[in-house]
Amino acid sequence: MSKFPSTKPILTITVQMKSLRLLFERNSSPAKTTTSSSKFKRPKLSSISNGSDSSQSSSSQDPLQTHFSSLIKSSETTLQLRQIHAQILRRHLSSSANLTTLLISVSSSLKSIPYALSIFNYSHHKSLFLFNALIRGLTENSHFQSSVSHFLLMLRHRSVAGLGLRFLGLILHGRIIKSGVEFDPFVRVSLVEMYVKLEEMGFALQVFDESPERNKSVSILLWNVLINGCCKVGDLEKAMELFEAMPKRNIGSWNSFINGLMKNGDLNKAMQLFDEMKEKDVVSWTTIVNGLSQNGDHQCCSNRKALSMFFKMLEVGLRPNDLTLVSALSACAKIGALEAGVRIHNYFVENGLRLNKATAAALVDMYAKCGNILSTSKVFEVTKEKDIRTWSVMIWGWATHGFYGQAIRCFKKMMFSGIKPDAVVFLALLTACSHSGQVDLGLNFFDSMRFDYSIEPTMKHYTLVVDLLGRAGRLDEAMKFIQRMPISPDFVAWGALFCACRAHKNIKMAELVSKKLLQLEPKHPGSYVFLSNVYAAVGRWEDVERVRMLMQNQAVGKDPGWSYIEVNGQMHSFVAGDHDHKRAREIYLKLEEIVSGAREQGYMPETGWVLHNIEEEEKEDALGSHSEKLALAFALMNTPPGTTIRIVKNLRVCGDCHSLMKCASKMSQREIILRDIKRFHHFKYGVCSCGDYW
Repeated sequence: MSKFPSTKPILTITVQMKSLRLLFERNSSPAKTTTSSSKFKRPKLSSISNGSDSSQSSSSQDPLQTHFSSLIKSSETTLQLRQIHAQILRRHLSSSANLTTLLISVSSSLKSIPYALSIFNYSHHKSLFLFNALIRGLTENSHFQSSVSHFLLMLRHRSVAGLGLRFLGLILHGRIIKSGVEFDPFVRVSLVEMYVKLEEMGFALQVFDESPERNKSVSILLWNVLINGCCKVGDLEKAMELFEAMPKRNIGSWNSFINGLMKNGDLNKAMQLFDEMKEKDVVSWTTIVNGLSQNGDHQCCSNRKALSMFFKMLEVGLRPNDLTLVSALSACAKIGALEAGVRIHNYFVENGLRLNKATAAALVDMYAKCGNILSTSKVFEVTKEKDIRTWSVMIWGWATHGFYGQAIRCFKKMMFSGIKPDAVVFLALLTACSHSGQVDLGLNFFDSMRFDYSIEPTMKHYTLVVDLLGRAGRLDEAMKFIQRMPISPDFVAWGALFCACRAHKNIKMAELVSKKLLQLEPKHPGSYVFLSNVYAAVGRWEDVERVRMLMQNQAVGKDPGWSYIEVNGQMHSFVAGDHDHKRAREIYLKLEEIVSGAREQGYMPETGWVLHNIEEEEKEDALGSHSEKLALAFALMNTPPGTTIRIVKNLRVCGDCHSLMKCASKMSQREIILRDIKRFHHFKYGVCSCGDYW
């Protein structure tokens, strides 16, 4: 049971549940109940339900609304009610939730259900009481299928928690049983769906089990809804049992179960069922593409598979829908598959597809995360429908690529367009300021978010402020900020401060912060690696060894570094120290050639980035096996001169790799774009876009 900080929410729920009970009692029609005699006082209840519904809460004080309320309640025919409704519309009072609720209640009591539905459908503000009035009217007039449908609609409009909707669902079910229509096939499906939406799977299964065999044998939808519910709550075993027991299946059955498997992370079983399908529609393919992309995160194999399935879908002649396209573009963005993303963009152009808000945002995001910020800007500029998501993605793109000025200008344009910033936009702005060293401006944005826009900062916002101060070397301020946070700082927030301590070689503060990190997540490898890095940087090798032994005793393993690169439409992955690649010997020879040439340009391996207390020559060998260097060598071997090289790395790039990339860009006369876990680095003519502030 939820624990509320005060008694007000509990009082709200109690009053609401009381009102629901009154609404479903036979002798409590609002049309026949006056304000003076009824315990059910609508204006007050509405204000509790809606909080900010001024039209209803003030109705008792408005003489005109009070007059119309009396007229509505005294109506004896639908004609009279329509005439009163017309006068309400003429006087621009249709926004009054109280009057609209009364119109629906009275029209229902006069058996004019089509009119009640019409009033409901044209209402712009569908409050809890509006739904209650309609559902009660539909139930009273034996329109059970419609009453359950509108109950399900209400679940999509309102949060289930705290509104007493489970209670209302049980009452509705009880009325259906009393009316003797509970075995109607359509009503049966609606009841199961209602309990699935409420995540009351015990009741859903009970309704299913008590259904006549004839219902189960003919209603595939009944099975599909229940299977979907089992997947929703993570009961895949029951879902599989139901799927295998189905007397007949349609495409929807397969799609529903495959989608459930995907959402629960069982990709292998989902792919197995997909392969077994004799007939596949666009939903089938979209389910697979979206599922693989969602589960892939930044794993190359799942996202590569998602893209492979998308292009197979095109080969079989099916036209993707918006979700298919967005999912495929998302997969491209996660692994930096620019060439695949360009193919999808070309599909838009060749087939005359118009960019809408969802597809435009996905396309902008894809180009930004694949390292082509100029194409990102071009797509953004030609997009006519820009919502807050589109703007935030563009600002994020400029920010992560290190173009602070463009990020701020884009933000100003958004403001001039009339769109108010949200929490995500402020995350992007703080990121832009952090990467460019604009500390004071970043702090101003943080204050503006709270005081000008009443946006409550999340842990991510606080962490970015810590990062902002820490990068600039203002460690004492960062420590004070983190200690004064109104919410307890998490591992990432302390980790941002720790990284700053290492960068500025503040050993004392680093040791203090490391204790916080180990308290929060004693099994997280980052805590130990961070501390080892700090000790190694100042040559305290005994402390390095002590931390390493502690890692071994705690059975903590360090996350391996890996990098992706796309060459000729194919994704290639490399792991630090990788010798398994079929061209490993050629790659290492090419890397030796790069390092040799870089030395002539003044490059010296920065062995301080190696943790172990070993000889300098051995340290250089350890640095030489970093995954981004292997990816660089492979790209130089397999792409024509002048081709831009784009690398995606899962960890923060080390200082030595950063230095080598600068030299390599100058020697090869190429632009090298490296995306690490923090930002993009554009290496060109021996210079990085980050200005070495990273």
